[in-house]
Amino acid sequence: MLKCRALWRKLAPLARSASTACRHNVKTTALNNGRRHVLVPATRMSTGPAAGGGGGNQNTLYVVLVGATCLGGGVYAYMTVRGDGKRYEERITEIASRSQKDPESLPPVVPEPEAEAAPTSDESIPAAEPEPSPTEPVPAEESVTETSPEANSAAAPVVEEPPVSSEPQVNLVESAAEPAADAFPEEATSVVEEAAGEPVTEEPVTEEPVTEEPVTEAPPPLAAEPETVQDAPAEVESPPEAQPEAAPETESALLMIPSHAPYLLIGGGTASFAAARSIRARDPGAKVLIVTNEPNLPYMRPPLSKELWFSDDLSVTETLRFKQWNGKERSIYFQPSSFYVKPEDLSGAENGGVAVLTGKRVVHMDVRGNKVKLDDDTEISYDKCLIATGGEPRNLQVIEKAGDEVMKRITLFRKIEDFKSLDNVSRNANSITIIGGGFLGSEIACALGRRSLETGLEVIQMFPEKGNMGKVLPEYLSNWTTEKVKREGVKIVPEALVKSVAFKDDKLEILLKDGRQVKTDHIVAAVGLEPNVDLAKSAGLEVDSDFGGFRVNAELQARSNIWVAGDAACFYDIRLGRRRVEHHDHAVVSGRLAGENMTGANKPYWHQSMFWSDLGPDVGYEAIGIVDSSLPTVGIFAKATSKDTPKAATEQSGTGIRSESETEATATSAVASSTPAPVVEHKDEYGKGVIFYLRDKVVVGIILWNVFNRMPIARKIIKDGEEHVDLNEVAKLFNIHED
Repeated sequence: MLKCRALWRKLAPLARSASTACRHNVKTTALNNGRRHVLVPATRMSTGPAAGGGGGNQNTLYVVLVGATCLGGGVYAYMTVRGDGKRYEERITEIASRSQKDPESLPPVVPEPEAEAAPTSDESIPAAEPEPSPTEPVPAEESVTETSPEANSAAAPVVEEPPVSSEPQVNLVESAAEPAADAFPEEATSVVEEAAGEPVTEEPVTEEPVTEEPVTEAPPPLAAEPETVQDAPAEVESPPEAQPEAAPETESALLMIPSHAPYLLIGGGTASFAAARSIRARDPGAKVLIVTNEPNLPYMRPPLSKELWFSDDLSVTETLRFKQWNGKERSIYFQPSSFYVKPEDLSGAENGGVAVLTGKRVVHMDVRGNKVKLDDDTEISYDKCLIATGGEPRNLQVIEKAGDEVMKRITLFRKIEDFKSLDNVSRNANSITIIGGGFLGSEIACALGRRSLETGLEVIQMFPEKGNMGKVLPEYLSNWTTEKVKREGVKIVPEALVKSVAFKDDKLEILLKDGRQVKTDHIVAAVGLEPNVDLAKSAGLEVDSDFGGFRVNAELQARSNIWVAGDAACFYDIRLGRRRVEHHDHAVVSGRLAGENMTGANKPYWHQSMFWSDLGPDVGYEAIGIVDSSLPTVGIFAKATSKDTPKAATEQSGTGIRSESETEATATSAVASSTPAPVVEHKDEYGKGVIFYLRDKVVVGIILWNVFNRMPIARKIIKDGEEHVDLNEVAKLFNIHED
């Protein structure tokens, strides 16, 4: 309408001016020729008849006709747009209320007293009941009303009545772990389908003479319940012990997943747990949801390759409890199940809490919409999100191409299930070969080697380097470590490059590129970790091409409301540049920092995380910074005592996870020892010492060999970034000569 009016305002002056000009030309021509104006009608405009009325009346008629046409077109357009808008609103209202309208379109056939309770609870729901949706199942209603009285009496509970049970119907919907749901999985499936808005088309009631099963289904109350479950999941009244039983039921699990989480943490590892604890410390009422594809609550991974293997308890694979080097027993889990809130109770928790949704994988991330999609197509919206997806263990391509028979006898060590599987293999196999000479491979080799002394198991370790941990330790220390591993009962195959793996005569045959051949029953591939960046494509997040992982800034931020922590984070270290670290302490520190920044701290990553490795209870080391054997190194060693072992270190700190104690310490207590450095008689004995890694004459990495609880001093040296003339004086700060 407005467009037509504006167009007419532009065209009307042109039409009037054209008419005036035409009349003026006619008059001029008539005067010049000595004729009357009326004798030349051919020059008159076609806006009206040639005779009578005059030019003014003809223009008026022209304006009226054009105006009426435009007005009619505008009115027609306005009515069309208005009608389309009204139909669109009606359609949206119909879709939004379909799950509520469908069951209510079936009125009760028999006015029983119990059947009247259902409509009273739904009176506030149907807003447009007089206008039934065109998709309402009218034929289903007619088929029910035409049945016999006996069938009608049985059908009435299906339409309106709650189940004849002492427990409320809400428990049947919101808790898939009720005994009735377990006993009747078919009913539970139909309940979810009807709650999703499908027409109520039950099996023919006449074929079911028994009225008990239709009573159990009770569709009408369930159809209105999904709104209740999404808005107030905390109203679930199911018993706590029945919660795990609902996990296998996909349809039931949908009702237990909250639709929104203020803090959503993707991944159930150390970084996520540290972030959740940090968020709750700064925001006591925070509601945190952890989504993990593992079936377990958050747990620590280091004991899987360390202390658990030295346990005397034969049921350690079930209890997952172990004795630390100091003799104290603890569980592998960070917290018991009672610490966490049930996922369905999180939204309604008055004081907030941490909920863990196990067995679910996030497959898609909508950054603009602030929501994620799970592998069962469930969507969860969030306010702030942390990606702590960790990584997946790498495998050798020659093993992946070797076939199914070979892959059945391969372990990629990472999770609790891998520990249980390898423990079982070690008790039944005759030989196990570990491929990889890094931290994980050397730790597993020492653990299995110690067991081989009792069971006769043959343990073989092969790697492409000349010695164990050859990429980290200087060559002389790597050779010493290799001899230490041999004394643990492990056969070492150095400088080994795998060419092929085949399964022949119930054995795995490993062929090396130099022609050597190794036969074994089982292979453990410990050749590194690949960061899990599957969400990068859907989320539009950047992946670092050099180090891998999600590229984040010094605050561990990938977007304004998205953070990344743990193994999957490629962060900017303000002291050492861009890095990606795959160690437990880094997961603790980065997760804690990400949690603080998610609550508004805006802190940069300045804390240098450490990592440690133990080759049994007698030899261990802690490291910090960039430790690369290709860098120049300076090592200062001293004679070790009985106190210089991992066992003694944990007895002093009171914990087997040494990063839990050292990260809170400071370097202010460091006092340089005045004792002169003694001369070491046996150059091949490295009891304890400090190894400095240099880059441009500046210390960028430090390894403390059998020196414990001194990491804050090493952190301060790297943070200062100064060039030291005599590193022997720096080594005195660690008091390695005090004994």
